[in-house]
Amino acid sequence: MGASPVGAQTAPVNAVGVVDPGIGYADLADLVVASPLIIDATIRSALRIKGAEAAGVAANAARFYVEGDVVTLVRGTGAIPARVGWLVDVPLDARGRAPSLKKQRVLAFARPVAGRPEQIQLVARDAQRPWSPATDALTRRIATEAAGADAPPVVTGVKSAFFVPGSLPGEGETQIFLTTQDNRPAALSVLRRPGEQPRWSVALSEVIDENATAPTRDTLLWYRLACFLPAALPANAAAALSEEEAAHAREDYAFVMTQLGGCRAGLPGAGAPLSAGDGPA
Repeated sequence: MGASPVGAQTAPVNAVGVVDPGIGYADLADLVVASPLIIDATIRSALRIKGAEAAGVAANAARFYVEGDVVTLVRGTGAIPARVGWLVDVPLDARGRAPSLKKQRVLAFARPVAGRPEQIQLVARDAQRPWSPATDALTRRIATEAAGADAPPVVTGVKSAFFVPGSLPGEGETQIFLTTQDNRPAALSVLRRPGEQPRWSVALSEVIDENATAPTRDTLLWYRLACFLPAALPANAAAALSEEEAAHAREDYAFVMTQLGGCRAGLPGAGAPLSAGDGPA
């Protein structure tokens, strides 16, 4: 195979797992939305890189230049060579030994390298994932959602909140307007009625649809809300409200965040992406 080619690149160097413990929706969505190329490949050869070319590798990791035979292009806009190469950092075992990468089937979440069609660059430290039917299926589902004409906008924050009291004690509606990357409309609505559980929904149009519903967990809309909304209602979003109205708005926003649930395992609320993802620039 020879030495690694000049111009091959890697993402910020941290250990990358080669045995997938079961990646969650949000972490996989981070990779999918950041990747112009997603390649299903079988590693044909792996050359350990040492010396100056391995600068910055963690003490418990090793850098490899791998070449993989492309099984299929999961995401991409054009043809790619039947064999591509990339750099990847992988963890050493307890004895300090590097894993055997040859013949492993992987998903490589990557971007092209300008002027070198046979080279790709991983988009993040964890962007080489072991292939499995489940990971492949979820990757394709997220990629399809993200590419759809009706894909939800990238949520970047909260613009404003309003509370309208009802005619009965305990009745009212909170509307929370969101900011999005491409300025498309998005709003949360929480409706409270006496003796009933609060009901919340999200609308992606200028008009709040009474038939709108809450998003299903592990969908792209859920991800873009749960992972990128602030954990609490920003003070400036309720600045125009009375203290009583603001208290209702904060309570209803907290209700929505609780209903969304943690973006990632172990996080009680919204969490920043662990990989290169589609949060605000």
